[in-house]
Amino acid sequence: MAKLTEELILGALRNVREPELHKDLVTLNMIRDLKIKNDEAVAFAVVLTTPACPLTAQIEQNCRDVLAQIGVKQVEIEWRSEVPPDQRILDQLPVTFHNTIAISSGKGGVGKSTVAANLAVALAQLGAGVGLLDADIYGPNIPLMMGVDKLPKVPGDKITPALAYGVRLMSMAFVVDPDQPIIWRGPMIHSAIRQFLTDVDWGQLDYLVIDLPPGTGDAQLTLAQSVPLTGAVIVTTPQEVALADALKGLRMFEKLEVPILGIVENMGPYTDPKTGQKISFFGEGGGKRMADRLKVPFLGSVPLDPNVREGGDAGRPIVAHQADAAAAIALNQIARQVAARISVLNLEE
Repeated sequence: MAKLTEELILGALRNVREPELHKDLVTLNMIRDLKIKNDEAVAFAVVLTTPACPLTAQIEQNCRDVLAQIGVKQVEIEWRSEVPPDQRILDQLPVTFHNTIAISSGKGGVGKSTVAANLAVALAQLGAGVGLLDADIYGPNIPLMMGVDKLPKVPGDKITPALAYGVRLMSMAFVVDPDQPIIWRGPMIHSAIRQFLTDVDWGQLDYLVIDLPPGTGDAQLTLAQSVPLTGAVIVTTPQEVALADALKGLRMFEKLEVPILGIVENMGPYTDPKTGQKISFFGEGGGKRMADRLKVPFLGSVPLDPNVREGGDAGRPIVAHQADAAAAIALNQIARQVAARISVLNLEE
């Protein structure tokens, strides 16, 4: 067997492909700090493109298999993660968040804010740096869902966001009387969203999740003009009336040249915990059919569950408090897919 060299080891590892990105680990610069301990033992770090990578066991086994073919019997792997940034953001704005995820819906009442809050918490639980911007100017409900009612009082030139479940949070609800309606025209909305992006001390974030108001109005246009959007997630329920409006929202992002990360079907079939009977209050499979027809990713269906609503009202996101619930499992899987999709987009550019 040939003497182990760095060139020989990297040559072997070029045969291991990242399953989501479809390129080898060496080309993707995922192999770091390679050390040859002796003729049969090596150590190195694998730097994942997202802390949400669900395929680490597969990658590890593939690394061990190809290295065994060149005589390596002992392999020590350290796992790290570096989320690739959307370079457009770093080039255009003096901000510290690296990717923006717009959460949108064509109509209200489909659980868009619930998805946004749980997606942000799920990404934070996976180890990412996450911010959550409540850009639903007219109905800012994210603070209630996250169990926060005010900003911390920290002196400085920038606003310090609230912190809940490892997520940094900013909302219009923190700066206006909660009992008063917000009656603003386009320029005021534009100014508020710009300030939320640039005048808040977000810190170093891998992802800024942005909860948009329903529809296709000033807030969506302002956001797309103010910051490059890494991608958009479209939230719908299964019934046709929601799908028709979701399609309009999706088409809007296409016109604005914002990549569609995928479609989430919320309020899917409910399973009676006593009988096991599945009940489709809002229909079933509409989001999947829409995604297939439009050839965009289907991120998953979140089943209808009273605990999701109760958790939202109590400031207890289900992914943080009932991780074994079917809805929480679905939302965590959606978060992983969104993270993987962003990595693919950024590394393809």
